[in-house]
Amino acid sequence: MSLPPAAPVSPHRPATAWVRRLLGSWWRRQSPARQDRYATLGPLVSVLLFLAAIISAFWYLRNEEFEREQESVKRDTEIAQQQIRLRLIENQEQLVRIAREIVTRTIDQDEFLGQAASFTRERPEITNLIWVNGSRARRASYSTLTEHTELGVPIAEIGRSLPDARNPETDDAFKAARELRLPVYSRVFAGSYGNAVFQVHVPLLDRSAFSGTLIAEYSIDALVRYFIPSEVSRRHTMTLVDSQGKVVASTLGITPGQTSKPASIVYDVALAPAGNGLVLRGQGYRTSIGLISNTLFWMVLALSVLTVWMLLGTWRHMRRRMQMQSALMSETNFRRAMENSMLTGMRAMDIEGRITYVNPAFCAMTGFNESELIGRMPPFPHWPPDRYDENNRLLQQELQGRSPAGGIEVKAMRKDGTLFDARMYVSPLIDPKGMQTGWMTSMTNITEAKRVRDQLSASHERFTTVLEGLDAAVSVLSVQQGELLFANRSYRVWFGADSRGHGLLAGGEPGLPMIADIGDSVDSFGGLPTQELTEVGSDPREVFVDPLQKWFDVRARYLQWTDGRLAQMLIATDVTGRRQAETQAAQQAEKAQVTSRLVTMGEMASSVAHELNQPLTAITNYCNGMVSRVKGDAIEKTDLIAALEKTARQAERAGQIIRRIRAFVKRSEPQRQAAQAQAIVDDAVDLAGIELRRRNVSIHVYVAQRLPTLMVDPILIEQVVLNLLKNSAEAIDMAQMPRARRNIELRVVPKHTPEEGGVIEFSVTDTGPGLKDEVIARLYEAFFSTKVEGLGIGLSLCRSIIESHRGRIGAQNLYNGDLAVGCRFTFTLPVETAKSPGFEAATT
Repeated sequence: MSLPPAAPVSPHRPATAWVRRLLGSWWRRQSPARQDRYATLGPLVSVLLFLAAIISAFWYLRNEEFEREQESVKRDTEIAQQQIRLRLIENQEQLVRIAREIVTRTIDQDEFLGQAASFTRERPEITNLIWVNGSRARRASYSTLTEHTELGVPIAEIGRSLPDARNPETDDAFKAARELRLPVYSRVFAGSYGNAVFQVHVPLLDRSAFSGTLIAEYSIDALVRYFIPSEVSRRHTMTLVDSQGKVVASTLGITPGQTSKPASIVYDVALAPAGNGLVLRGQGYRTSIGLISNTLFWMVLALSVLTVWMLLGTWRHMRRRMQMQSALMSETNFRRAMENSMLTGMRAMDIEGRITYVNPAFCAMTGFNESELIGRMPPFPHWPPDRYDENNRLLQQELQGRSPAGGIEVKAMRKDGTLFDARMYVSPLIDPKGMQTGWMTSMTNITEAKRVRDQLSASHERFTTVLEGLDAAVSVLSVQQGELLFANRSYRVWFGADSRGHGLLAGGEPGLPMIADIGDSVDSFGGLPTQELTEVGSDPREVFVDPLQKWFDVRARYLQWTDGRLAQMLIATDVTGRRQAETQAAQQAEKAQVTSRLVTMGEMASSVAHELNQPLTAITNYCNGMVSRVKGDAIEKTDLIAALEKTARQAERAGQIIRRIRAFVKRSEPQRQAAQAQAIVDDAVDLAGIELRRRNVSIHVYVAQRLPTLMVDPILIEQVVLNLLKNSAEAIDMAQMPRARRNIELRVVPKHTPEEGGVIEFSVTDTGPGLKDEVIARLYEAFFSTKVEGLGIGLSLCRSIIESHRGRIGAQNLYNGDLAVGCRFTFTLPVETAKSPGFEAATT
């Protein structure tokens, strides 16, 4: 693009006006899009230039300042290091001279002390001068410590008695000097008064033979204080650091271990010729320069003004354009949003029935675009071919304004030929003059809604059919009004269409609605957590309905009815037959238990007869003896009374045996009562003792003391224990086990299991031959027995008795390797919540 020729500058107008007019002319010739681009890029370029200038200036100033300060720190550190190095070399030369005099025996110990005093007086950095022999025994020493004796004489004058404190650093230095035959500097260590020091060991070589060392101890703090120039310490901080990086001395007066502000510039140099890990560290800090700050300020100010001026111009220009664009976009977006957000298809027609407008929803619903619909006359493309007459009739009805207010349900066709159900609503179009110019039709796709409605109707019909076919009575009652909302056929057969049957099945449960008595003005269920009630079910209950003489298993729950009311649903199943069968089964079980006890006593008849024969024989003998002695007048009154007492005890013994057997075998209604495990075991063992003695089997009873109380039928539990003891004795006797293995152990102990919780465990362990695996699998089957004359009801009844007490029974063989050496029967009984604080074992 060529610019117009520049006009000559008038001497009366400044050059800035000409430049401004030239730029304004160029800007006006640009297109709006290019103006927007320049207006956007101008501030961005300005800001970028501003940032680049700031970054460059700071980078340049920082580097220049850092390099200058770094060079200054390096120079001062090397100056300080050179001063200390020269001092150490000078001292080392003097120490070598003194060492040579000691070796050549030019000086003795007293003269050594004199030279040491003169040597240390001129060298304040040396605190101790020590002469040791080859075995590190001290020959002489001199110290310049500032402490004094009570007489005012310095310790330096009596240096012979100063102790020689040894540590690993000095030991290593001594050994190195002995091996290298050269002066060796030790590592830094703490001196006698806690100050940081190091030593130089100068070897004493007598005709190449090592005869000891001359040790000079340096105070590191004195080295820093006296030999670092004051002008250096004023400019920068000088620090001596050991090999571990710890500060041992500093010109700042920092004590060892103390931290200071970290320096931005650090320069380290080794402390030669010591070579003992000491490093002289120079530290410096950056400073600012006023001239640079002023220059930077004016640079920032100028760039900031330029940025603000360009941003203000851009803002004014963009604001005018945004106002116009916003108004246009608002209008366009509002119309587009209205058209695109509607799910209802809109179609406008003129008075003649020609389509003049369709929205996107109508096009999406039918599959035709605007060009295929606008301007079309009937028949329209979305009319099914087989419904032209019907749709034409509905169109004429629409054009005449006789369409129903509830809409018209029609069939429409998509472009791909598929049909869908639609509902159409019609309203007139009125122009600003009040004249009708056409009709506006809204169309909604109701295919899915109609399908769901049909499915709901079919589902409701199926659900009702299932409920009507149930043998259980199902009823739903409104909690607030007491109105029977639903009742199936079984409920109507048993209770009619009255809600009183619901109340009978509810069994008078608190909170169930006997609602007829509640007035309309009182809401007794206000504040009830409806959601929690509907989510929580209830346990099944068995209810006896006296008018029907039937038992029902009733399950109840609360639910929210279709109109939002809280309702209670009951499902009642007739269980009269089951209850009768259970009653009959209980009676049969009771008879079987009594029969089992009678069979047990029958099997033990000979043993019982033998047990009774002993007291009866004793009674007969006592009576015959007393009769004979009375006839012969050969008995005293005291002897007669003693004989009668013995006869009474034998009679009481026989009566006790008979009473225990009668209590065991007599028929009685099962009843649970509080019982102690010890009493049950004692009675069972007494009854079983007759059989055990007959079969020559010994028993060992172990019952834990302070056991919780059991809520059981003691006679039934006694029957189980007796049956298990009797079976164990028979197993041992039938197997003809030797005397060492004719033992039974009965144990009663508390136990806690994850499945049952707290229980009392009864276990009967014998030393018989055990049971076969197939026998254990069928052990509790009715009428299964391993005995030839057995009835097979003993263990089956035992299992029924234990399970009726909510316990468990089991059997297992005991093995010694692969050989069965016995069998153990175990059953558990749950205990009440009362727990004993401890258990004490008792053995009988």
